Amino acid sequence: MSFIVDSSASIPLIPVLKNHLSDVLNDESAFVLNWIKNTNFKLKVGEFCIVPDEHGAIQKVFFTQQKRSEANPDSAPIWSIASLSSSLPAGDYHLECEWSDEDKTQAAIGWGLGAYSFDFFKKDFLEPAPMAQLKVEEAQLNYIQAYVDAFNLVRDMVNTPANHMMPEDLAEVAKELAQQHQAQFSEVVGDALLTENFPAIHAVGRASEHPPRLIKLEWTTDANKDLPLLTLVGKGVCFDTGGLDLKPSKFMRNMKKDMGGSAHVLGLAHLIMSLQLPVRLLVLVSAADNAISGDAFRPGDIIDTRAHKTVEIDNTDAEGRLVLCDALTLACESKSDLIINFATLTGAARVAVGTEIPALFTNSKPLSIALQQASDNTGELVWPLPLHQAYRYQLDSSIADITNCSSEGYGGAITAALYLNEFVDESIDWAHLDVMAWNNRARAGRPMGGEAMGLLTVYKYLEQRFS
Repeated sequence: MSFIVDSSASIPLIPVLKNHLSDVLNDESAFVLNWIKNTNFKLKVGEFCIVPDEHGAIQKVFFTQQKRSEANPDSAPIWSIASLSSSLPAGDYHLECEWSDEDKTQAAIGWGLGAYSFDFFKKDFLEPAPMAQLKVEEAQLNYIQAYVDAFNLVRDMVNTPANHMMPEDLAEVAKELAQQHQAQFSEVVGDALLTENFPAIHAVGRASEHPPRLIKLEWTTDANKDLPLLTLVGKGVCFDTGGLDLKPSKFMRNMKKDMGGSAHVLGLAHLIMSLQLPVRLLVLVSAADNAISGDAFRPGDIIDTRAHKTVEIDNTDAEGRLVLCDALTLACESKSDLIINFATLTGAARVAVGTEIPALFTNSKPLSIALQQASDNTGELVWPLPLHQAYRYQLDSSIADITNCSSEGYGGAITAALYLNEFVDESIDWAHLDVMAWNNRARAGRPMGGEAMGLLTVYKYLEQRFS
């Protein structure tokens, strides 16, 4: 509903660079010049000026255009009109400028992302108000909508409260996605995780009345059967109490978002399949509810993993890496050409790079460089941290093959990544993104709440690698 492909009377949106307003207004009437002057249009970031005609209808809209620069990645075109879709009055609009087709397409994606709101649980959800719509080229509509739908799928899943987004609900989303794209869906549920050799996932989720599961989506067709295999792995901890190492209430409040990694891989899968990226796709979601009951796993327990590396549990709140390690092992067994996992894994990553920047770890320097280049090209900052093997000693156990976390309290994002690295074949390119999956503040096109982080970067990289 954010876009139209034909409108005989759409309203022009005109970008204005700071200090260049006079250039834009050269050919405007005295009425427009006086209106701009008297409305005190200061060209602040996010500011716009609606100019009426003689009948009081909207004649045109001027808006502040940020300069695009490496120092300010938020100036990339994708966010250039993202604030307008939710701020302008209902009506049909079009961009009137000399931007390239690519920049206009990116701006349109931002427009769609800016129109997002999470209203599902409000009583007037089925009665949406009229909204501003942007005119786009029909040939670009599917591309634009695929991005918007992928982002909004991630946001919807993360924003949905845990009582409506348990492991079985995650599975239902994956199943619907598989049906939409003619992919194959399967899952291993509850005690079957033990017989099918996913013991770590079972250990984390066994205390909940919502059975844990390994969710699998496979997109393989006759047309792509000989193409490289891309595997996406997502952490799907639907609510994280911390287990017996119980979180304080202030850190538990938003733990509905701890399945954000699974939301990311399903959103990215939706984008890949919608745009027909030439790959075979395997999506693995480790879904569990880290609850507390008489059967909860305990500090000091030793559990098995799919790789048959035993793990001593130092802290039950380091559960994400436990559910991921079984899925990563399966990803390697599947002879993947590239493995990418997303997870809301550590608070330490947020200390290192803040809440708005995904922390990136890889086992391949060329992969890290390529992802950084994709980050630069999209204007979405993704920051590499070192997979520093010298810290591996912090995961040593005297009675098991490895512990699930370090007791030292330093470099927690790195030691978590090192734990995951133990379950990835060194011959396979692997990237791990430790994400917040949540906006603590509203920005243009990025409202508060659940958010897709790193998706722009990763898809740009996948396009470059596989197309």
